[in-house]
Amino acid sequence: MKHNLYCGGSLDRGFLMRKDQAWITTRLAAPSSWLVPVWRSLSLICSADAAAPRLVSLPAAEGAELLALPGVETALLGLAGDSAYFAVDIPRALEDAGAHPALAERGGFIELRSVGALLPAPEAALAAYARGLMWWHQRQRFCGVCGHATEAREGGHQRTCLNTACAAPHFPRTDPAVIMLVHDDERCVLGRQPRFAPGLYSTLAGFVEPGESLEEAVAREVFEEVGVRIADVNYFSSQPWPFPSSLMLGFYARAASVDIQIQPDEIEHARWFSRKELLATPPGLPRIDSISRRLIENWLRW
Repeated sequence: MKHNLYCGGSLDRGFLMRKDQAWITTRLAAPSSWLVPVWRSLSLICSADAAAPRLVSLPAAEGAELLALPGVETALLGLAGDSAYFAVDIPRALEDAGAHPALAERGGFIELRSVGALLPAPEAALAAYARGLMWWHQRQRFCGVCGHATEAREGGHQRTCLNTACAAPHFPRTDPAVIMLVHDDERCVLGRQPRFAPGLYSTLAGFVEPGESLEEAVAREVFEEVGVRIADVNYFSSQPWPFPSSLMLGFYARAASVDIQIQPDEIEHARWFSRKELLATPPGLPRIDSISRRLIENWLRW
């Protein structure tokens, strides 16, 4: 089965190892371990060949200076054979992380989405995993229950409130979002938001609300955004989307009505596109790293 981009990584996530702090400490210094740097939610990319960028991972021995920085965060990403991989979140206060002696001339920190589709798939998945986990750490410094400071535990996969009267555990957050191609076999509905680049159209999408099934979320979002009723919903595939912390759940939805009435607060324009039209003269379509683009391209091959 073909994976969507940013998933399909082969690491053993080391669930049991996360609980052993002595093991974590030892592996952070082990010659066989690797560090995946993140800075201000940017990934370290070597782009000497613009057509074939690569994610930069450092041997742990070469990253000891990074691990000694005040305020640095680390998280176990997983194991590949004898090698352990750790995300390392370089403190935001560092003005130019790329100039740090441990990183100089290795590459530059850039937005993952700008190169994700060009990276080898396992590297794109690793970068997305590290980015998503570190983004959560940056935003869970304080307990949402009592307001006290939190501390990373479980190899960076949990934060615990340091107030002993509370001690609430907090876990990395992933927000489920449905993304769907509405169709009537030969036509599909695509829409655009005001923030889109000129001429760009995409599938409809929205977050799942509390007490709502995925199928109900698809039907509600489609009706809210374009006023179309749907008859049935079929699951396609999913994609982790660490921009910042969503899990995109892709569906096809068969239309039961055809009149479009847009919700102007969310949709600037929407219309039906025939399969023939999209194959002959397509509008601007979503980026190739997105499940939205894959939903469209897969439908075109039906």
